[in-house]
Amino acid sequence: MPRPFAQPAAPSGTLRFSVLGPLTVHRDDRALPLGPLKQRIVLAALLGSANSPLSVDALTDAVWPQEPPRTARKNLQVYVSALRGLLGDDDRDRPRLTHTGGGYVLRVAEDELDLLRFRSLVRAAEGQGSRPAARLLRQALDLWQGPPLGDDLRQSPRLAEEAERLELRHLTAYESWAEAELELGGAPAVVEGLRDLVERHPLRERLRSAWMCALSGSGRQAEALAAYDDYRQLLARELGLEPSAAMAARYRTVLAGDDRAGAAAVVVRPPTVLPPDLVDFTGHGEELRSLLDHLEEDGAGRTVLLSGPAGAGKTTLAVRAAHRLGDRFADGRLWVRLRDADGRTRPLPAVLAELGERTGQVGLSGPEAWRDWLARHRVLVILDDVPDERAVRPLLPCGGRGSVLLTARGQLGGLAPVHRVCVPPLGAAESLQLLAGLVGQGRVRADREAALRIVRACGGSPLAVRVSGMRLAVLRHVPLREFADRLTDPAGALDELTSGDVSVRRWLAHGWEALPKEWGRDTGRLAAGTGEGPFGLTEAAEALGCDERHAVRVVEALIDAGMVTSPCGEVTAHAAQYELPHLIRLYVRGSGLATPVPASG
Repeated sequence: MPRPFAQPAAPSGTLRFSVLGPLTVHRDDRALPLGPLKQRIVLAALLGSANSPLSVDALTDAVWPQEPPRTARKNLQVYVSALRGLLGDDDRDRPRLTHTGGGYVLRVAEDELDLLRFRSLVRAAEGQGSRPAARLLRQALDLWQGPPLGDDLRQSPRLAEEAERLELRHLTAYESWAEAELELGGAPAVVEGLRDLVERHPLRERLRSAWMCALSGSGRQAEALAAYDDYRQLLARELGLEPSAAMAARYRTVLAGDDRAGAAAVVVRPPTVLPPDLVDFTGHGEELRSLLDHLEEDGAGRTVLLSGPAGAGKTTLAVRAAHRLGDRFADGRLWVRLRDADGRTRPLPAVLAELGERTGQVGLSGPEAWRDWLARHRVLVILDDVPDERAVRPLLPCGGRGSVLLTARGQLGGLAPVHRVCVPPLGAAESLQLLAGLVGQGRVRADREAALRIVRACGGSPLAVRVSGMRLAVLRHVPLREFADRLTDPAGALDELTSGDVSVRRWLAHGWEALPKEWGRDTGRLAAGTGEGPFGLTEAAEALGCDERHAVRVVEALIDAGMVTSPCGEVTAHAAQYELPHLIRLYVRGSGLATPVPASG
C-alpha cells in the first residue's frame, strides 16, 4: 500500500486546476506538488468528470488498467486522502472531494478548471455572429497550454482516451474560430496555423476547406487549388472516396478566382437544423447529464434512445442536448420528425428526402446512401417521435462518425445496441418552477397551494404544465384556485389543457390511434380496473380478467408501447409496481375508453 504523500497544511487561497496542457494545480500563484504518478492519475480522472460521480471501478481501471492489486480500493483511499490534504478540503458543509454511493465526486467551479471554462466559451459562441464568435473562441483556444494531460499521464489508457477527446474538441473549436475569422476577412491571420493542423489531420474535410479558403483569401490561389488536389488524391488513395459535393463546389469557386471578403464567400457552415432551445427548460438535469456524457464520450457511430410517455419532455430534452453539443459534432446537428402533423408514420422515402435536402445530398438513392453519408460525417441526427422499430431501423448508423438520438413513447425493444435513457415525470418543485416562469413568480407565491394542485393535476408532464401556464398567462383574470378546480375534474381536465393550437388531447389521440386494437383495449381495462397511482401484478390480472402469467406479458407489451411505466431497478415480477401515466389515464377515462373486463357468465 502506498504511503500518503505528505503535505503541509494547505492555506486558504484560490485554486486553479488545469488539464488543457500538463496537469497542474495552483493555489493563488503557487504550483502545488501533486505527488506520485498514480495519485496524479486519480486527480486527472476526477477532473475529467468534474462535478459528476466517478465510480471506484472507473478509477481503478484508470490507475491499474491491467491487473489491479487486491488492495486497490485501500490504495485509492490513500490517494484520495492525500488529495484532500493537498486541496485543503476542510469545509464540512460542502467538501470539495466527497465519496458517494457509487464513487467519488470532485466539485470544481467553472472559473477554477480550464476545461469547464473552455466548454462554456465554446457553447457561448454557438449561434453568435462572426465577430463575437471569433472573440469567444479565441478566448477558449488561449486556455490551451499544450497537449492535454501531458505525456506521463497518458500511460493510463483511460486518460489517453480522454486526452484524444480533448484534442478533438480543441481541433473543432479551432476550425470554428478560423471560419469566423475568415468571414471577418482575416485570412492572413489564420493561414499558417491551419497549415500545421492540416499536416497533422490531412483527411479532415472541414479543416482542409478552411485552409483552402484562407489561402485563396490571402491571394494564394495556386496553393489553394493544390491543397484541394492533394486532398482529392489522398482521399482516393486512402479511402477510395471522392471529395463531397460541398468541397467540390468550394474548389470551383476558388478556381473561378472568387476570394471576396477574405474567402467568406466560400466558407460553408455545417448543417444545423434544430428547433430553438427553450430558455425556460426545467428539470431532467440527471437525464441531460447522462445524455451529454454518453454522446460526448462515445460521440460517433452511436444510437441513443430517449423514451417516455406522451408529454414527458423527450423532444425538449433531445433538442437541449443537441444545442449543448455543437462543439462535439463538427459536421452539423439535424432534427427530423418521423410522424406527420396527424400522428401518422411518415413513409421512409419522405424521411430520406428530407435528410437529403438537409445535408445537401438531394436525391438520396436509399438507406445505404444515407448510412454511407452518416458514416463519413461527425453529425448528430435527432429522429423525433419514432413510432416503431421498422420506421427507424434503416436510418441508424452502422459504425462510422455520425450518431443518432431517437425519441419514442415506447422502448423500441427490437433495436440493438442502443443506449436507453428513460424520461420520468417532473417533480412537484420542478413543475412549480416551470409554471412560475410562465405565469409569474408573484402569482404563484400568492396562492402556492392552488399552484401545487395545478401541477399535481398535470401529473408531472412538462407538456401539461406548459399548456396550463400558457393558458393562465392569457387568462389573467382567472384565479389559480379556479383553474385548479377545473383540472381536478377528470371529465373536463383535458378540455382545459388547450392553449391556442396546442392541445394535449390531440397529442394523446395521435398516440392512441397508432396503437394496435388489443393494446388499446387492455389499456382501457387497466384504467377502469386500477386506482390512481401504482398497481401490482395481482391488480393488473384482475383488471385484465386473466391469470398473472398472461398479465405479465400484457403489461410488458404496454410498457414497450409507452402506455405503462415501471420503476427502474431489479425487482421480481410479483414485487413490481406499474403505473398508467397520468395524462394517459385522463385521456382513456375522459374519452370513454376505460372499459372494465366483461363479467363472466
